[in-house]
Amino acid sequence: MRYGMVIDLKRCVGCYACVMICKQEHFLPSGVTWGKLLTKETGDYPSVTKHVYPILCNHCAEAACVKVCPTNATHQLEDGVVVVDADKCVGCRYCLIACPYQVRTYVADEKEYFPGQGFTEFEKLRKKLYPNKTKVVSKCNFCHERISAGLKKGLKPGLEREATPACVNICPAKARVFGDLDHPDSEVSRLIRRKRATALHPEYDTEPSVFYVLG
Repeated sequence: MRYGMVIDLKRCVGCYACVMICKQEHFLPSGVTWGKLLTKETGDYPSVTKHVYPILCNHCAEAACVKVCPTNATHQLEDGVVVVDADKCVGCRYCLIACPYQVRTYVADEKEYFPGQGFTEFEKLRKKLYPNKTKVVSKCNFCHERISAGLKKGLKPGLEREATPACVNICPAKARVFGDLDHPDSEVSRLIRRKRATALHPEYDTEPSVFYVLG
């Protein structure tokens, strides 16, 4: 079992729904986003093309961040998902520097979404649910808590959505597919073969678990 994701760039419309649901799902503080969209334009007016590139933690099989963490706060689970244990993280940021994809964030302090107006109810709930999430590194965890909860329920009809990351569920264009990379008949494995999906910067030899369909 090795979880992975395929993102079809031809389907992605750059709506930012994945970015916003990630912040909501994980109660991310102001200035912190685990998933991002990189955009650029090519061509000359009026023949201009907009390109959208969603990026997130690649949950690499040979993760550079795992290798440099001195406290084992950043570690890899049996299903391939790379997670950060906030209770073990000492904020050294070795992993942040080692990550070749620059998808990690150091949360220094708790900042107000609306400076000078106090914390919103959303922020107060975050502080209650995640009291030890400052002065540590954070990143995408493939919504592992959702995956675990969905699998424990046995994937009964109607519960399948709970066993996939929130960004996959929310995508209106169905540009994201999640599943087991080790299973040759899983949807992600079939998509990678059929549409020749490629990982971001394969030359880094980190064996990413996120693949992109380019065309």
